[in-house]
Amino acid sequence: MPDTFHGYETRKPFAGEDAYFKKNAHVAGMAGEDGRIVLNPYSKNTPQQQQVVARNEAIRIWLKDNKVKPKFKVTPEQLKLFKGTIYEKPENILQLKHTLMARWLTGDPSGGTQTEMQKKWAEWAKKELPR
Repeated sequence: MPDTFHGYETRKPFAGEDAYFKKNAHVAGMAGEDGRIVLNPYSKNTPQQQQVVARNEAIRIWLKDNKVKPKFKVTPEQLKLFKGTIYEKPENILQLKHTLMARWLTGDPSGGTQTEMQKKWAEWAKKELPR
């Protein structure tokens, strides 16, 4: 597997992250606080699936680093997909939008159906992302 995705490095989990991943094998990876991609070593994903996760996390980091504030509304369907997560809280709407965009850009269907405005934002990000 490559060591970088869209210019962002992967790294092994720190001790606390490793403990979290061990208890939460369903969480495939995360965007580390240090701006690097952290993949779950306990995930049951294939190497190809983990590459998609790494790209997803890299996109989220890029959106955050570049202070991208998408001007689209999140649909009720999309909000429902994230019920029970940190993303359902109104104060986390920007992180939810970043998560949705990253999922759409990596072909992950768990982002729900896109509106026309959401498609435009995803197309813009695709053009802007480093290769």
